Amino acid sequence: MKKHTIHITLFCLLISISARAELIYINAGNLLDVDSGKLLSNQTIVVEDERISRIGSTASITIPTSARIIDLSDSTVLPGLIDMHVHLTGDIDAQGYDTLEASIPRNALYGAANARRTLQIGFTTVRNVGAGGFADIALRDAIKNHDVPGPRMRASGPSLGITGGHCDNNLLPARFNSYGDGVADGPWAIRKKIRNNIKYGADVIKFCATGGVLSKGTTVGAQQYSLEEMATIVTETHQRDRKVAAHAHGADGIKAAIQAGVDSVEHASMIDAEGIQMAIENGTFLVMDVYVSDYILEMGEAAGFLPESLEKERLVGQVQRDNFRKAHQAGVRMAFGSDAGVHPHGNNGKQFAYMVQYGMTPLEAIQAATINAAELIGWSSEVGNIAEGFYADIIAVRGNPLDDVRQLEDVDFVMKGGKIYKQ
Repeated sequence: MKKHTIHITLFCLLISISARAELIYINAGNLLDVDSGKLLSNQTIVVEDERISRIGSTASITIPTSARIIDLSDSTVLPGLIDMHVHLTGDIDAQGYDTLEASIPRNALYGAANARRTLQIGFTTVRNVGAGGFADIALRDAIKNHDVPGPRMRASGPSLGITGGHCDNNLLPARFNSYGDGVADGPWAIRKKIRNNIKYGADVIKFCATGGVLSKGTTVGAQQYSLEEMATIVTETHQRDRKVAAHAHGADGIKAAIQAGVDSVEHASMIDAEGIQMAIENGTFLVMDVYVSDYILEMGEAAGFLPESLEKERLVGQVQRDNFRKAHQAGVRMAFGSDAGVHPHGNNGKQFAYMVQYGMTPLEAIQAATINAAELIGWSSEVGNIAEGFYADIIAVRGNPLDDVRQLEDVDFVMKGGKIYKQ
């Protein structure tokens, strides 16, 4: 009996040893503290399993001779980036009427390829805002289960919108009786649609408060949902412990969405002084995609964007950038969102330079894609920082992004959850 007990004890000990997480030591030449903006030289990050277990000066940390060491002594190390406005599912080369050709399963497969590409460029967390057939939910779960590589995701499922609005399908004639998955008119229909989205896995709710650039037959600045309907969306969603993102270009729709209590306004192109003040008073985040206009106007016609979409972009593109500057100067909370999927996935990092061009410092642009975005997405104690207990979502670039934010367009090293995806 005693021998049997000893064997069991030894067996359990061997299992415990084999199951012990591997420690990884990352030696960083410079480590960016995104809270303070300071570059800390010669730092070592200790990664245990998926998380960061210790950070300190390289001189203060004893590294075992058998340990796995990652040498980033010639690099600047910073947290994995966060993009709060992406559309992973779908084909960037299919715009306008071409979007009708792809099935939901095909869009999900596009999503798998786009997710991999997004992770490779250093975006380790994203919020996907709008996808038909819950394809983004399936992608999120596949990434979480390690079926495919990709960033951490919050996903909305189908975006809510009014009949004939920006979030409806307006490309087909009446005889097809075709509607977007998220169409809901009136408070009770809206409540039902939100409950349905949450039933099938949505962890954020997105709705269209105004017309948009890429939709057929909508006026880009015109308010769509009423204030009553927007308030219903916010109340129902917040009761279910989820956040609300409102697509809004026009000033009236932006102000109605802020008054209703949304957590973020997407695009915010025509926001006026009153809207800026309301955003400050309510703590509302603005997620302004100030890069994408160049792509739409330069490549849109060849990519198949509708002529009316190109015309609408000419109307709002520069206006949005000017208002980005005004909102930032006034002190509005801002988070990084590139609208990748309207432009090619992999170009996300190009937005940093535009944010700096229109008023931010490089540090502020980086904070928008780290600590600010982490707060908005609801993972402030998990991502967006290099700190003990956080996920080991870590990237590195050769130069100093505080001197040249374009360094973030060419990321050399990517780790997500302790696993290296690019080196």
